[in-house]
Parts: sequence; structure tokens; C-alpha cells
Amino acid sequence: MIYLTDATLVTGEAVRRGTVGLEGDRIAGIWVDGHAPEGLDAPDATVFPLHGLVLMAGGIDAHVHFREPGLTGKADFSSESRAALLGGVTAVIDMPNTLPPTVSPETLAGKFEMAKDRSWVHYGFHIGATNGNGPILRPCIEDGKAAGIKVFMGSSTGNMLVDRSETLEEIFRIRDAEILVHAEDEGLIREGLRQAKERYGEAIPFQAHPEIRSRQACIRATEKALDLAVRYGTRLHILHVSTAEEIDLIREAKRQNPGILAETSANYLWFSDEDYSRLGGRIKCNPAIKTPADRAALRRALAEGVIDTIGSDHAPHLAEEKARPYLSCPSGIPSIQQSLPVLVTVARQEGIPLSRIARVFSEAAAEAFGIRDRGRIAPGCKADLVVLDPQARAKTLTPAYKCGWSPYQEETLLGDVRMVFLDGRMTVRDGRILTPAPAGQPLEYDRA
Repeated sequence: MIYLTDATLVTGEAVRRGTVGLEGDRIAGIWVDGHAPEGLDAPDATVFPLHGLVLMAGGIDAHVHFREPGLTGKADFSSESRAALLGGVTAVIDMPNTLPPTVSPETLAGKFEMAKDRSWVHYGFHIGATNGNGPILRPCIEDGKAAGIKVFMGSSTGNMLVDRSETLEEIFRIRDAEILVHAEDEGLIREGLRQAKERYGEAIPFQAHPEIRSRQACIRATEKALDLAVRYGTRLHILHVSTAEEIDLIREAKRQNPGILAETSANYLWFSDEDYSRLGGRIKCNPAIKTPADRAALRRALAEGVIDTIGSDHAPHLAEEKARPYLSCPSGIPSIQQSLPVLVTVARQEGIPLSRIARVFSEAAAEAFGIRDRGRIAPGCKADLVVLDPQARAKTLTPAYKCGWSPYQEETLLGDVRMVFLDGRMTVRDGRILTPAPAGQPLEYDRA
């Protein structure tokens, strides 16, 4: 048995002092309120005294772009899963906009083969919707291969823009799968770009990004998605929420359909449009990072529970690509290794209890996708755990990404990751990976 003693156990329900016992790949027992296990002195017991360090379930990031296949010069499953592990994330679900896009049973099966024996964390994949692949979506969910169905209502890599009303309605009628929506109105984005070119020519400043991919583009698409979800009872996941208005819309829609969930990312909780002047293309992402007022609204929504999950939207590009002028600079921010420190720091700044962080970092995603036996600290669950010091400056700011950079490198963040356990085995200690080979396994789902 392995015992993690004198820990501050943080779950979505409570923060308590106690001990967690691990046997094999599972949590064998939990002792709190001064109770202690009897086997601490056993000859085969391994004890790690944590002296009040925070112990949480390892992160489940259901929104990553690990760039494989087709874009492996920027990232691959091995490099980015390794960075995820160092940041306390123990499971990821990869998005379908690769080259080729993951929009068929064959391309989905191919991604599982690519990740096999190469992922440092547990893994799953979303299937992508297109204007023409509706018939294959439900079977991919029913056979347990796909975690959810990703719908792009704004332009993306590959032929994945879903802009036909009849196609959207067909997808939203699927009630036994999580429908994940990138909600931006394509028509408004195109008009915003036209106006920016008319005003600036080819020399568009990065400060214009939130004008091109405007708040109204987000609001209109989110409103449309919410209306469909309320009408059909869809299990809807609005991704990377970036505006205060969307928060208000989501709060109201949840009253009519409790199956509606909202995600934001560390990027929108930390940066604002004031940072374009110093970081430029390094924080260009879609949707665009908005105003300080929007950031404040997202932080309040995190505290109040309107934001359900945190997905990093980890999307690496090479540093030289991000140094290009606006029109040729790709959108996307590498961030998975820094998500937990951002959450811990925001919690400290805003007085948000760490129980909310445990909820959005792992528990809510595990429930939303029906991930079997992971994402919670409970007897019988798989022992995927992270130990961190919430008072210490994070040492994960030097990124392990294949692209070699992150916009968080010069930031001051709290939440130093001290240990990570994967299936009951310590795999990270003080910034070093201890295991010789990747041990991530495909996620399994219990469909409600």
C-alpha cells in the first residue's frame, strides 16, 4: 500500500485534512477528521507525508489540439501529453481538427493507433461534425470510441465548418451524447475581416483581433446553440466562453436545460485585450481574448458555478509562425502545462475556494463524458492524483511543449506541482518524470 498522509484533500464538495491509501492502480481508502489507517507501520507500506500540501484528482482536459496527424512539426501526442503530465493533467480528449480531420470511424481509429504506447496520460478523442457526416456520428458515440461530437460554428482547420441549419438541427437532436460547440458566427467574422482590411490594409494590428472575431460573433452563435439545445434537450457544451454576455445567456438557458455546460480556458481567465500590445500574436486565439470586464465576468462565473469545466484549448504553433504579421499568424495558444497554476492563482486573487478548482479541473468533465472510474478522489476510483503547493510559485512555466514556448513564461503564477500519480504510480516528482515510458491508456465511458 502507498499512503499519502497529512494532505489537504480537495474535492468539489469539501476541503479536509486526511490520508489517501493507494493499492495497485486504485484508491483503496480515505481517512479524514483525525482518523488514520492501521497499516502505516506495515513492512510493505510506502508513506509520503504531504505536510498539508493539496491533493486533488488529476486534471481531465477535454479540449486539446495535440496536432497529430498532419501537423506534427508543431506538436505530437508524445510531446504534448508529457507536458500535460508535468502540469498535473492525467487525462486528455483531443479535438478532431487535424489533417486529415477526425470525421469518420477510420480516422478516429487511426488516432487511437497513433496514441497507443506514446501517450504519457490517459486519452480519448472527439469525432468532428461536418455538413455531410451526420449518419456516422451517433455510431461513433454508441460504440464507445468517441467521447463527444465537436461542432465548429466558426471556421477551423479542415473542412469542418457546420453552417447548414438543417445539419445543426440534426446534430442537436442527438440527446445521448455531449455536443461540443465552437460558437462564433462565420458571417460576422468575415465581415469583421473585410472591415479590418479596408481600414488597415495588410498591416492589421493584433489589437484588432477581438474586433474581427467580435463579441457579437460569439454572442450570436452561442445564442443560436443555446436555443437549439433548449428546444431539443441537447447535452450541450459551449466551449471557450469569452464574453460576459455569453455568461448571462448560459445562466438563463441552464434553467431550462440542466444538460447545458459551459467551458472556458485559462487564457480567458488570465489575459485581456490589453495584453495584445506586449504579446501580439502569442495570444492570438479563437475566439479572441476580450476585455478586462469580460475576464472579470468569467472569473465571477467560475466562482458561482456557471462555468462548469476548464479546457486548455491547448493549440501549439511554432514561435516563428506566431511572429508573423496578423493575416499570416495562426491562432492558438500552447497552455496545458500552465492551466492548473493559472486556476490556483485566480482562485487566490478572487477568493475562490479550491473546491471549485477541483470541480472544474477534473470532476465535472469526468461526469459530463461519463469517464469510467476517473476524475474523483473516492474509494475504488483509479488513482490519478496531483499534489501541489498552492502557496509556492509554479515552476512549470518553462514549457515542455515541442514548440518550445508559452505566453505564460514571464507571468508570476502560484501552484507548484510536486507530485503526479497515474494509475497509482508516482510518475512526476518536483518537475521530473520518473517513469521510463508512457503509460497512458484509452479512456472508457459509461454512457448514461
